[in-house]
Amino acid sequence: MMKELNTKKQDLKAASEEYKEKRNALNAEASTLAAKRNDLNKSTKELINEAQEYKKLRDENNEQVKENKAKRDEINAKANEVFAKVDALRAASNLTGPSIKDIRKEIDRLEFTQQTEVLTPAKEKDLVSKITELQKQYVVKKDQLESNTELKNLLDEAQQIRDEASEFHNVLSEYAQKAQEYHDKMISTFKEADKMRAESDAAHKQFVEFQEKADEQHKLFISAQKEIRDIDKEVRKMRKGETDGKKVASMEDVRKDAAELFEKFKSGEKLTTENLMTLQKSGML
Repeated sequence: MMKELNTKKQDLKAASEEYKEKRNALNAEASTLAAKRNDLNKSTKELINEAQEYKKLRDENNEQVKENKAKRDEINAKANEVFAKVDALRAASNLTGPSIKDIRKEIDRLEFTQQTEVLTPAKEKDLVSKITELQKQYVVKKDQLESNTELKNLLDEAQQIRDEASEFHNVLSEYAQKAQEYHDKMISTFKEADKMRAESDAAHKQFVEFQEKADEQHKLFISAQKEIRDIDKEVRKMRKGETDGKKVASMEDVRKDAAELFEKFKSGEKLTTENLMTLQKSGML
């Protein structure tokens, strides 16, 4: 029985060490994953803060767009009032047809097309012809307007107002471009944060899995340790029983020897010191 218990104890010790090693390895892996998860969470938070800052800058620029657009529209409304007077005066002066402003705008549009688009020789020739014709109309219209002082003054006033409106338009265009840039950065950063958050979630999931496996190995380790302690208790009991049995057997032998010596003592035989000590140990003296 004692041999079987010792064998089982050795097996449990070996299994216990194996459980402990697996538990420690799994805990180490879980710690690595926890550190990775924490780093990813920190980076995700930083990216979200960065994206929020881009959002703030975008909104600030959009507010500037809104303010400058309102000013531009207000000034354009004033310009339209002056151009309405121009149209009325042109009609009264029999200066019908396209306005000098519209002619200039069309010339600019065609020249821009000529400069920026790839055209066939035939199309470019046709375009140059149209530009030349419009330039002639522009000169004629300009001469007509310059001869009419009142109309010229109104057109100059309208143009000044338009120029002022253009300044606000240019400013709002700059703010609009910046707002779009910050919006694009915000979207890109939020997407990066989402990607990092997904990596963090995956690392956390792995961390939980390794932690659960480590807990299982720890429970097995604790269980094995408990069994070892139980075996040790059982062995101690068995050894105590054997010791007590030996003590009882030894006392019986002493008493048996003492009885024989006591009979010799009663018959007058001389006893040695050792014989006397045996009788004393047995309680007969």
